[in-house]
This record gives sequence, C-alpha cells and structure tokens, in this order.
Amino acid sequence: METKLNAITMELFNRQIQTCTDRELYIALLEFTKKQMGSKMINSGPKKVYYISAEFLIGKLLSNNLINLKLYDEVDEVLKKNGRSLAALEEIEPEPSLGNGGLGRLAACFLDSMATLGIPGDGIGLNYHFGLFKQVFKDHKQTAQKNEWIEKNSWLNDTGISYEVAFGDRKVKSRLYDIDVIGYDNGLNKLHLFDVETIDESIVKEGIDFDKEAIEKNLTLFLYPDDSDEAGNLLRIYQQYFMVSSGAQMILEDVKSKGIDLHKLDKHVAIQINDTHPTMVIPELIRLLTGKEGFTFKEAVEVVSRTCAYTNHTILAEALEKWPLSYLEKVVPQLVPIIKELDRLIVRKYRDERVWIIDDDDRVHMAHIDIHFGYSINGVAALHTEILKKSELKHFYDIYPEKFNNKTNGITFRRWLLLCNRELTSYLEELIGDGFKKDADELKKLLEYKDDSKVYSELASIKMNKKKELADYIKEKEGIDIDTNSIFDIQIKRMHEYKRQQMNALYIIHKYLEIKSGVKPKRPMTFIFGAKAAPAYVIAQDIIHLILVLSEIVNNDPAVSQYMKVIMVENYNVGYAEKLIPACDISEQISLASKEASGTGNMKFMLNGAVTLGTMDGANVEISELVGRDNIYVFGKDSDTVIKHYEKADYVSKDYYKKSKVIKEAVDFITGKEALKVGDKVNLERLSKELLNKDWFMTLLDLEEYIKVKDKAFEDYEDRDAWNKKMLVNIAKAGFFSSDRTIAEYDRDIWKVKG
Repeated sequence: METKLNAITMELFNRQIQTCTDRELYIALLEFTKKQMGSKMINSGPKKVYYISAEFLIGKLLSNNLINLKLYDEVDEVLKKNGRSLAALEEIEPEPSLGNGGLGRLAACFLDSMATLGIPGDGIGLNYHFGLFKQVFKDHKQTAQKNEWIEKNSWLNDTGISYEVAFGDRKVKSRLYDIDVIGYDNGLNKLHLFDVETIDESIVKEGIDFDKEAIEKNLTLFLYPDDSDEAGNLLRIYQQYFMVSSGAQMILEDVKSKGIDLHKLDKHVAIQINDTHPTMVIPELIRLLTGKEGFTFKEAVEVVSRTCAYTNHTILAEALEKWPLSYLEKVVPQLVPIIKELDRLIVRKYRDERVWIIDDDDRVHMAHIDIHFGYSINGVAALHTEILKKSELKHFYDIYPEKFNNKTNGITFRRWLLLCNRELTSYLEELIGDGFKKDADELKKLLEYKDDSKVYSELASIKMNKKKELADYIKEKEGIDIDTNSIFDIQIKRMHEYKRQQMNALYIIHKYLEIKSGVKPKRPMTFIFGAKAAPAYVIAQDIIHLILVLSEIVNNDPAVSQYMKVIMVENYNVGYAEKLIPACDISEQISLASKEASGTGNMKFMLNGAVTLGTMDGANVEISELVGRDNIYVFGKDSDTVIKHYEKADYVSKDYYKKSKVIKEAVDFITGKEALKVGDKVNLERLSKELLNKDWFMTLLDLEEYIKVKDKAFEDYEDRDAWNKKMLVNIAKAGFFSSDRTIAEYDRDIWKVKG
C-alpha cells in the first residue's frame, strides 16, 4: 500500500508521502481510495431500488470509505510510519452540504446498508452547492452563510449525462453527478445527484440571500430555500420537480437499455419515496409512460402504483406537503391534468373528503397521492406506525390496511462506532470478537460481562478519553473550557419546538437559580447543544438566542461556572456529531410524545454508551423495551394523553405557569433583568409569550417531571459501577438499531429485490 500511495503522490505532486503538504496528501489519499473503490463490483441483479430523497446527509467520506474497504488500519499505519496523521487529513475534507437532519442522515445510512447487503440500490437527489447553510453566531443569534463544499478534487464524478426538464415557463438541462457508495466488505452502489447546467453561484449576495425567481441560476444552490413567501414556495416546487423528472427519465432510460418491457417496470424497479418531497415522481412517471411510451392512462397508473412505495417520517404538517393547485399550474402545468384525473378516480371511489387528493381550498395533498398510488406505506418506529394507523392516517388505514407496515429506523454501525469511536471498537473486539461489524446483533455477547467491574472500568476509561478529546475540540472551536469530570448532557438535533430544546433551557435556568440560592450540585454539569434553525422559523431562532444568552450568563458567572457550563456548538454537522456522541453521558431525547416519528441520534448515543433521558416517543419506546427501565430515564405524558389534549384543545400552558413556582421562576427569567442585559428584548419576549400563550408542543406540561427525573439521573451518575453497567447494557442492546436490519426488512417486505 505504501508503494501505491507513494506512486500517486509522485504522479500528482512529484513528492514522497513524507514531503507532501497535508492538503496534497489528502488529495492523493482521495485518489487512492477512489481507485480502490473503482475495482469493486457494482451490485446488480434483475431488480433495483431507487431511493429518492431531498436530503442525503452523507458526512465526510474518506475514512468511512476506508473502513468499508477494510483499509483504514493499514492506511493509518502507513501514514504514522511516515510521520503523518490520518486525523489531520480528515479535518481537511469538506463535509458535503446535502442534508439537514435525521431524514438526510437516515438516507445516507440506508445507502451504506444497501451496498453492504449487496442490494442493487441507488440514491436520487440534488447536488446542492451550499446545502442548508453554514451557521455563524453573532450577537447571540444565528446568522446564515453559504456553506461551500464542492472542490476540484472531490467524490463527485461528472457522468456527462443530462436530461431536459420542462417547467410551465421555461426549460432547463440537468447534469448528473455520481458519488460511489461502497458497502462494508461488499460491492458498490451510486448516489445520483442532479445539478442544473446553468447554475450561477455568484447570485448569492449577503448571507444566503439570492434572487428566488432566477430559476435557471438558483435551482440547486440551497436545500429548503426560505419558503416564507410565494417565490420561496414556488422554488421548492421547481426543485422537487427537477429532481423527480431527471430521476424518472434516468430510471426509464436504464430499464429500456436492458431491453425490459416497461409494462413490467415493477418487476425490475422499486422506487422508495422518502417523505413527500419526491411525490411528483408518481404523476411524472405516468406522464412519461402515457406521452412517450404509448401507455393508456389506466395502464400507466397501474404499473406506477405497483412500483412506488412511500415512507412517512412525521405527522408534522410541514412535512405533509399541501401545495396550492395554482402553484402547480404555474410550475408544472403538464402534471396538473394527471393530478386532477387521479383525484377524480379517488372521488368516484370514496365519499370521505379526507382521503381526496385535492381539497375544497384547491390544495393538493402530496401524501394522499403517495398513499393511493403507491403499494406500501411505512412508518419508522413501532409507536409512530401505530399513530399513523389509529389516528393521523386512520381513514387511509381503513381503506388499505394491507399497505401499512412498520420499519423501525436504524443507523450504520460503521460510521457511528467503527469510525467515530475507534477505542471502543477495539475493546469490543477484544471482548466479543469482530463479528458485530457485519452483524450488529452480536453486540449482545457483551452482556456476558454485565457484572464484570474490570469491564466497567475500561468502558469508563474509554468514555473519559472521548470526553477529553471533545473538550479539547470545543476549546479550539468555541473557546470554552470544559471540566471533563462533569456530566456531559447533550442535545443535538434540528432546532424545532417539538424537540423541546426550550425545555432543556428552562431546566438550565432552574439549575442556575438553584446554584445562585446556595444549592450546589454534587458534580459539575456540562450542557451541550447543537442545532440549526430554518431561516424562516422565527421561534426556533429565538430558542437558539435564549441558549446563547444562557451560555453567556452562566459561563461568565464565577459563582456558577464552576458547577455548570452551557455550550451551543457552532455549525453543528455530521463531523461534529462524530465527536459529540462518543463523549456523551446523558442523551437528551425529550420530544413531545407522538411528535418524533423515530429519532436516530438516540440510537447513535446508546451505541456509544450514553444513557437516554427521554419521553416515550419514537424509537425511545423500543430502546426502553430493549434495555429495560433500569437503563433509561423516562418522563412525560404518553402519546395517548397528548393526542387527547390536542383533540379536546384543553391544554392551557398558563395554568401550569400559575400553579408552579418552579415553572414561573424559569419562564420569568427569560424576560428578567439578567437575560435582557445580555439578550435581545424582541426575541426573548416573543419566546416567553409563545410559551405562556400557545406552547403548542406542551413544554410546560412535562417540565416539572423532566426536572425531577433529570435530577435523579444526575444523582445516579455518582454510583459509578451502577452507571457503567447502564452503559454496557445500552451498548449491548444497540444491535437491533442497525440500518442493516432495517434495510433487510425493507427488502423482505417492500422491495423484494433479493427474492
């Protein structure tokens, strides 16, 4: 290997490994890895999956690909022998800006698992140049800048393939770029990313502002452009159609090139629609089959309905898209007659207006298209799927019970253990062998050591090393000193009221006031947040502002900072997560019950020995069942209670505020003298009013119990052996949450690619 790598450095830079700069060596290692991947077989077979998603949060790929090639250790040794560091090269690699949160990270894990299991399965998405945005804090507020990541030397391969995409008012050409997806000790699949040939990065001016109407120039600049105005909404529709039209043309072209009769499309293709963003692939395929391929409308509907499947990731209205028909008439008029005809088919068949595609306000319900004209509807955790069947989509479940199924989410262990926690991986290999790398269920073997204090001690030592590494990184990036003997309490996820970062902030206020009154904790506490708020989501930005204000107050108060610190890391992304997750003691999974469909951060944390503090929501329910109530901290009203509150509209947050001194003190602090001295009155008062007058996600409903249970977790942490046993049980039981298991279930029940 050293000879091969040296040959590349000599060819590219006329230097040996020792004398290359870090950037030169990174480029050489990138080329070396791509060559190794190029020698792998592409997964193939009579049927193929196309996973269409607006997001693929793939993270940095160099080390992940080396691990999947089983070359990481060898490369690491070669570099060390030459006085170089693989860790230093990893820092040079830019992180692709192709996703936002759990939806995109899950899609990335699924691609990894499809390749690992040898399932022919490609991703279809967009090649966003600036992604969501780069988060920069200024005056205790989030500001957004463009997040540039595309370099001359990258994982993107220009295929030279392009397709024409016609909108109502213009035509554009797409350009296909591929990223190779290598499975662990297996073959290769592709992530297909479409770009627009006329893209113009220079139209982005201050921050992330740009002309939303210059479609030819802006189409693939940003993920989820600001949709607070009509132009932003229209741009989202342009983006979605651009993605699915390019993808649909590619799929049909690929099938026809193999000499397959398109009437048998479903025998050779499965299209998985990831949330409602790609829904237009259904009418687009119908359009292409009836227009270019001579199908009757009925034939096209039947074959497409046997080919497309839909994953519902949330019951939140913002993800169950409803587009005004007038918007679709402007952007994609060619699809409107098809959508209207699909609606007529449903109206003739069912009297219940709730299942119609076009409602009385002339809005098109995208999920309804997926449900009626797809062959499978799946939720992503046991609780979530039951809520879909019994509540949110009950009227559809009554019609199509056979279509509904559950596929509890999973994570790829290669990235979230082998890559980000090398020390724990090595120790697990010592104890139970290396079979868990391919079969995560083998982690259960660790339970043989659940009463072994020597193993507890070693796990605790590894955790402390990861905490020290994180502390050094945060000192370098954020300029804040952290006590590594403190409890690391971490909440990292998209900033959203339903995830209830605001409840965590109220707990911090409560603790701050306790310490100021003389009640000192037994052990210092470090509260770490990481999150981006959508540019148009005002309250989410206010929550970030509150956390940054608390960080300023707490960390600069000498009477308090020795007992607690508050950190909001800047520009949270996959790379930061890889450092935060292995160092975590308490994993915050505190969404309002019934609102978090699954969560996947909860799985990554338990895999690395963190203990969950959470509501019975999403996959927390299954985590609780697996580890037992002694190894998780549960609080909060259950989903049935929450759903009843919504049905009766009887939750009044101010009642809880008036009845509880603890709640009142914490909420009042938001607009008190200390906070206003540091923060912005407009942001803080708006957030306070939201909590007191609306609190749609019922923060105050669960706050007192949250404080009580969190205090109990901090208290229990002092019994080190008992806590380390909780760590061990969580790691041992994490195997169920492998995305390999999830994908095997998708294939068994939905795609049927492997027979």
